[in-house]
Amino acid sequence: MARGGYAGRLCRRPAPAAVSYATVVPDNGHVLEMTREEFEELVAEALDRIPPELTRLMDNVAVFVEDEPPTDEPELLGLYEGTPLTERGEWYAGVLPDRITIYRGPTLRFCETREDVVAETEVTVVHEIAHHFGIDDARLHALGYG
Repeated sequence: MARGGYAGRLCRRPAPAAVSYATVVPDNGHVLEMTREEFEELVAEALDRIPPELTRLMDNVAVFVEDEPPTDEPELLGLYEGTPLTERGEWYAGVLPDRITIYRGPTLRFCETREDVVAETEVTVVHEIAHHFGIDDARLHALGYG
């Protein structure tokens, strides 16, 4: 099972040399206010912006919004857990869906404005969907997605 996470790229912080699960979320002095429903809508909008030719290829994957990531990775903005499409073979049947989780708390702590949250959420969604397609962090970094 593959696992890929995204710890952020935008919001007034230089891009890291490599994506890290332990990227420190800067203390921007405040936390933006946004309800769970508003954040879920941003995730839905980011999913709607994925080109239809790609979303048609997505298979057996579910997207969730959670308030906080696992306690051992508190800065994570998103996480992919599953078997990428590129690694599935004849054995792949009857398995639970892959899981993409987008985390509201770290995103709101990481960003300074609502516009930053919109942009960061879109980048995070694209990053995790790319893992579903078998694209690793090094390639995503080269493409500007973390």
